[in-house]
Amino acid sequence: MSGLSGRYPLSDLLECAGLARSSYYYALAHPKGPTRPELREKVAEIFGRTPNGCGHRQIAMCLRAEEGVRIADKTVLKMMHEMGVSCGIRRETDYHRYNSYKGVVGRTFENVMGRDFEADGPWEKMGTDVTEFKQPWGKAYFAPVYDFGSKEIVAWSTSTHPDMAQQRELLDRLVSKKPEGARPILHSDMGWQYQHAEWCGRLEEAGIVQSMSRKGNCIDNGATEQVFGHLKDEFFRNRVWPSFDAFKRDLDAYVIHWNTRRRQVKLKGLTPEEFRNQSLNVA
Repeated sequence: MSGLSGRYPLSDLLECAGLARSSYYYALAHPKGPTRPELREKVAEIFGRTPNGCGHRQIAMCLRAEEGVRIADKTVLKMMHEMGVSCGIRRETDYHRYNSYKGVVGRTFENVMGRDFEADGPWEKMGTDVTEFKQPWGKAYFAPVYDFGSKEIVAWSTSTHPDMAQQRELLDRLVSKKPEGARPILHSDMGWQYQHAEWCGRLEEAGIVQSMSRKGNCIDNGATEQVFGHLKDEFFRNRVWPSFDAFKRDLDAYVIHWNTRRRQVKLKGLTPEEFRNQSLNVA
């Protein structure tokens, strides 16, 4: 309004704005200060934990859990606007999902999961898939096993080749972590590696039940795909690494961040590690 006051009478401007003269002069005398200035440094630190930042809900959960403050999500969003920081909106880019489907080349399994990704606790329902990252030096492939109950990436392998050697490393890590007596369902698409005799045999031997998406239906594995979306937004987008080893090192660090510091709305603000430990203590 100050930019128009020299061109139009103040009384006319106030009338158009529906604002009382007393309110106008009160606002001039009492300019609004920044929202929760004592938390700005912490907000900036949380936002900087991942290369591409994070959203206001993640920051709000961290503030409540780590600082013990009472603060609404919308208040954090307002603070971020005032600070000039924002998390990029997910969008289609030049990275796409790796497709390992080669037809029926081994054993296939029914869709036991049936898009029901809800689980009461860890090691009940899990998902796996492979995603591709393009870099100037070539391609990298990330194969995780994601726990739908704890939201934890319980095992993973990063390789320059999406082959059985990668899946073998993933299985070794998964089986070594499986609690005694657990019989989780592990859901995947119909990729060739999940039909492979070695993959099927190792899972059956470990007491892990296989479930597969229907042909050409990526929504059946939507929970794992969602993890890839977050990973590529927060970790990968607009970044270039000098080598595969540097990429793998940073991706490993991000997965550890995901498991130990990244809070989840569906876990009521807990990290996957906190939820898993809490569940085991209750059991």
